[in-house]
Amino acid sequence: MSTVIIGSGIIGTSTAYFLSQELEPQANIHLVEANPELFASASGYAAGFLAGDWFPSSLSSLGALSFDLHKQLAEENNGPENWGYSRSISTNLGDASSQARTTKLQASRAAAGPAWLIGSHEHLDVVGNEDTIAQMQVFTFETQYECLLETDFMIMILIHVLTLITSEPRRLCQFLLSSCLSKGVRLHYPAEVVSIHRDSFGSLSGVVIFYENSAEVVIPCTHLLLAAGAWTPKVFSSLFPSSSLRIPISSLAGHSVLLRSPLWPPAPSPYPSQTASSFEELSSPAKLSCHAVFTDDPADYSPEIFSRLPGHIYLAGLNSATYPLPPLPRERVIDKESIATLMVTAKRLMGNDLEVLREAVCWRPISARGTPYLGKIQGEQGVWIAAAHGMWGISLSLGTGKVMAEMLQGKKTSADVSKLAL
Repeated sequence: MSTVIIGSGIIGTSTAYFLSQELEPQANIHLVEANPELFASASGYAAGFLAGDWFPSSLSSLGALSFDLHKQLAEENNGPENWGYSRSISTNLGDASSQARTTKLQASRAAAGPAWLIGSHEHLDVVGNEDTIAQMQVFTFETQYECLLETDFMIMILIHVLTLITSEPRRLCQFLLSSCLSKGVRLHYPAEVVSIHRDSFGSLSGVVIFYENSAEVVIPCTHLLLAAGAWTPKVFSSLFPSSSLRIPISSLAGHSVLLRSPLWPPAPSPYPSQTASSFEELSSPAKLSCHAVFTDDPADYSPEIFSRLPGHIYLAGLNSATYPLPPLPRERVIDKESIATLMVTAKRLMGNDLEVLREAVCWRPISARGTPYLGKIQGEQGVWIAAAHGMWGISLSLGTGKVMAEMLQGKKTSADVSKLAL
């Protein structure tokens, strides 16, 4: 079995990672990446927010599997230190004037708003109860509290879940790729698969890889996985020009800024210790400091703000389905007006004392049905697809990698993905 994976973002790299855990020799696993910079789109510039049960029924099994795999990977490889694995409180920040229109649910768990938002934000409503969050292996709080009115904002605690905020999704990708390479997985970049070879029976037998330095090489290939994110339709049409199939994936561009605030991290520092119990320490309510904040903005968009370990705040939510997809991520153009809009939001919510660490734009692959495509591409023997994860690529990455590795080996999958076929 020789497998070529086109796209070394988090979906392709996760698949290679799980294949490398089982297949030998691992040198028969190939990752091919066209862009000179690795993890240059959503895999490197997305928020990194992970959840276990925020998905429709068709994705629930995959979401739960992926959530567990993220936890397992972090426990076994010091995720808090290596890629900022951390629990998070997910909140909805609203204008206090809308309080009268908000259905108040009885508060039975204590919580606190993020200290890095200006103002006290003391109005806290818990939305949901133990029945709705018990699936999540949640921590519990014993203290009762009274809902307090705040004149400017209110915060509704959507759900107390064990979620993950990666310090940089790129760091998780780098960890996975490093593990793959240490086991012998081959990485070809910058390079493109330009054509395929089939044997006399029509079975896939090899691919032609063209390197940016004009070198060309043929490598054996019995299984070809397309995992090129928003560029997957382009890859498919270039390799199979006579096919009548059009991969129904489009792109959703999202601008973001990475910030540093003097209010994050708060004292005492949430950094995990280097002891064997660091994961358990970070998992305790006392160590929980990260937040995911969802809100509205006068600029008519829905900001999403994430505090991360070791000390960054990520702001995004300004998305566009019409912002053009470049031929390669390296040719991206950052829209300065979009960045300016984000910064107005940042200063309104977090004050003026902010340092901009990075401005970015990335493209998420989306499908019209709202769920990814996982499985064989009918009519093209030996060709598979794993793409269109939309806003949940990081969250679903490990589950997707595990399931695709099983599919490619002809094994029963660890999650029910029967409704995700192309």
